[in-house]
Amino acid sequence: MTRQIAVVAFAQSDHRRTTDELSEVEMLMPVLHEVLARTGLRTADIGFTCSGSSDYLAGRAFSFTMTLDGVGAWPPISESHVEMDGAFALYEAWSKLLTGDADTALVYAYGKSSPGSLRDVLTRQLDPYYLAPLWPDSVALAALQAQALLDAGDTDEHALAAIGARSRADATANPHAQLRGPVPQGDHLVRPLRTGDCPPIGDGAAAVILAAGDRARQLCPRPAWIRGLDHRIEPHSLGARDLTDSPSTRLAAERAGAFERPVDTAELHAPFSSQEVVLRKALRLGEEVVVNPSGGALAANPVMAAGLIRIGEAAARIHRGACDRALAHATSGPCLQQNLVAVLEGDPR
Repeated sequence: MTRQIAVVAFAQSDHRRTTDELSEVEMLMPVLHEVLARTGLRTADIGFTCSGSSDYLAGRAFSFTMTLDGVGAWPPISESHVEMDGAFALYEAWSKLLTGDADTALVYAYGKSSPGSLRDVLTRQLDPYYLAPLWPDSVALAALQAQALLDAGDTDEHALAAIGARSRADATANPHAQLRGPVPQGDHLVRPLRTGDCPPIGDGAAAVILAAGDRARQLCPRPAWIRGLDHRIEPHSLGARDLTDSPSTRLAAERAGAFERPVDTAELHAPFSSQEVVLRKALRLGEEVVVNPSGGALAANPVMAAGLIRIGEAAARIHRGACDRALAHATSGPCLQQNLVAVLEGDPR
């Protein structure tokens, strides 16, 4: 890369089980105002805007156009949208800045899962001919993956419970998390997954600002430089995959440069405790790496924003000097089907 791009600001909402009193625009606007205020930028100063969301959650086509009211109708903006997690919108914005067409970019994502049945909605991601007609929900598919890990001897239910407990304990320091502190492991939701192995359903939004080169240093005392960014995909058919491994995550990490030098922090988008086991193995993360100090998706999982939050949380730790080299991961689809890896670094201290 001939141009260096950095995350210079991050903001997120307080993630809640329901936000019935708020529209998507009303939920998003305070986040946009906060992320701009962190840099002193105005809407007119942003060279490119990209968003991530899902019309299936909103229940209407082109729902993302309504949230553009939160960005502002004037002056005119260069704008794009992806029907995926905001982390993939960040990839598009990063690519745009690499071309030199813009020096700054605003990336935001949001999701309101509370109005409908999220487990039913997510079945629409599946193969429309063989899987989707059977309506296997997201928890049932994650349970298949968890059982495969148990059968392979890669983990056990006690170890999965420990992941959930650690994540929510770490979330006590995160004022935006939906679940914080001790949370009962509970009964089996879909065996072998218990309630504590699964993410909360809730609403939330997040936003980051990217900037290039010297502009990044002007906007942030310690920018989180994106040293590498890549995303890959597994076969669509679950029967064609080894659910105990994630080759796409490993390949994305390799292409992003994650294996060139050790990282000290990893923010993993693992909505289920069993998926952290898969990701740790694919990313070669040892016990010395701090994993999900924010609590991760087990503490707050706003669909379409949770992956962007992983990048934002990793960048925020670099901004405040809590780490020097971090890995951020985002996923989309059933059983870690699509995976994005970003490697972030701060300037030497």
